[in-house]
Amino acid sequence: MKFSHFLTGIFLFSTTLSNGQQATSQKPFNHPAVSKGTPTASRPKLIVGVVVDQMRWDYLYRYANRYSAGGFKRLVQEGFSCENTLINYTPTITACGHTCVYTGSVPAIHGVIGNSWYSPELGRTVYCAEDTTVNVVGSNSATAGKMSPRNMLVTTIGDELKLSNNFASKVVGVAIKDRGAILPAGHTANAAYWYDGGSGNWISSTYYMNELPAWVQAYNNDKMPQQYLSKPWTTLYPIASYTLSTADEKPYEGKYRNAANTSFPHDLSAMANGSIAASPFGNTMTLEFAKKALEAYEMGKGSATDLLAISLSSTDYVGHQFGPNSIETEDTYLRLDQDLAAFFNYLDARIGKGQYLFFITADHGVAHVPGFMEENKLPGGTWNEQAAIRALNEQVATQFGVKSVIKGSDNYQLWLNHEGIAEAGKNEADIRQFIIAQLMKSPAIAKVFPIDNLMGTTLPEPMRTMLSNGFNTKRSGDIQLVLAPGYIDGGKTGTTHGLWYPYDAHIPLVWMGWGIQPGKTNRTVGMTDIAPTLAALLHIQMPSGNVGQVIQEITH
Repeated sequence: MKFSHFLTGIFLFSTTLSNGQQATSQKPFNHPAVSKGTPTASRPKLIVGVVVDQMRWDYLYRYANRYSAGGFKRLVQEGFSCENTLINYTPTITACGHTCVYTGSVPAIHGVIGNSWYSPELGRTVYCAEDTTVNVVGSNSATAGKMSPRNMLVTTIGDELKLSNNFASKVVGVAIKDRGAILPAGHTANAAYWYDGGSGNWISSTYYMNELPAWVQAYNNDKMPQQYLSKPWTTLYPIASYTLSTADEKPYEGKYRNAANTSFPHDLSAMANGSIAASPFGNTMTLEFAKKALEAYEMGKGSATDLLAISLSSTDYVGHQFGPNSIETEDTYLRLDQDLAAFFNYLDARIGKGQYLFFITADHGVAHVPGFMEENKLPGGTWNEQAAIRALNEQVATQFGVKSVIKGSDNYQLWLNHEGIAEAGKNEADIRQFIIAQLMKSPAIAKVFPIDNLMGTTLPEPMRTMLSNGFNTKRSGDIQLVLAPGYIDGGKTGTTHGLWYPYDAHIPLVWMGWGIQPGKTNRTVGMTDIAPTLAALLHIQMPSGNVGQVIQEITH
């Protein structure tokens, strides 16, 4: 693929995002330094970014009739909502999303092409945050803490914030998932903390510190997972009132380990350390731990702007297991709404209302559970990638005499055994076309093509640009698969995400607090636009791999 075509692919979607419908606002837009009403500082004391893992855009409104005045409703009423925010790359996966939000970049540039990917050089799968040069801090696990941001090839907005003032700003990342804390916090972060389900501890790595601070050790000693799950998870309101969800017991919902069914109440006390992540109380715990971090690092109390990057992982675990139409998902968001209301009140008291800049978004959406789709006569289904690869390897071995022709698969991509093909003296193009032809026989597959022929393949927009933005020359595979709408790579229960379709790519983005006037825009905005907008508000440099555009409606 020519470099000029590659750049065109990256910037096409971003340029398109700059045009469209005009924003609507309840008040005139003003530059933060001259906003009407309560005077604001030239910069906020603190920036708090929250990524709600797997939050579809429609969750802002779907359960709104039961949201409290101080949570999501406060966000929408006091904040500025970018209603049509879309992810502008594939795959729509956790690590890519968290990286994009804070870098303004895409996998083609920042290098985080998935939660993991196959490395032909190493002959194994590489995890996005793995780092064999560091060690765990706070756990006896051999691998849980061997993590850092070194696989991310660009700077984050937190890095640029620290560079702008000779590292006076403090930047901290907090999440249950390691990648949800490490990648947003960036390379120069003061700390990143994540949760180790094996020990029940919040941990870190020697990339950041040699031992846990006393406040983290004290928090871990309180055994909060056991406290949160000492009672069964029951619905916040009478279960009969959850009319926006399916029936409680559905065969396509996943069960907790050792559970007899999928119905409420869920007794998770026997496996509290690990199971808290897959309950709404994981979000509660994360926000409480974030408060402890904010206080310990005295964030928002110095002369420089600080950045607290929080990711709420439990929405993703619950969503994967039960699906977006389950009572469990509805209850998780109703509880998250209350958690956010309490968190906003805390920030108002600790930092001062109007003195902090808050934004909330998501790393991706989610597909409906295929069983739910079938039940309601909607198109979709399942596809088993590993079964398909086994069949393809057998077929190629029989047809061409090449064993294990597919060496790796991830992120809807296949890595071929180039050495094996060469040793067998076979034509690689013929084998690739054979694989493509076999895959296209499945109704679950919408498109298959050689990745190096991306720009020569007939694809509609925005699929072409999203795939181009996700193609990293050094890390991506050889063959790209695109599943048909409504199909997932999965089994009979639960669901997933990762494709270019709106159900995976349409995410919320709401800004609130310092310098933000209430309003909304229906203009198309990209996930890549968050970081450059923060840079514009702070008058600092954009991250090094940024391709996004400033959201001018909130910076005027």
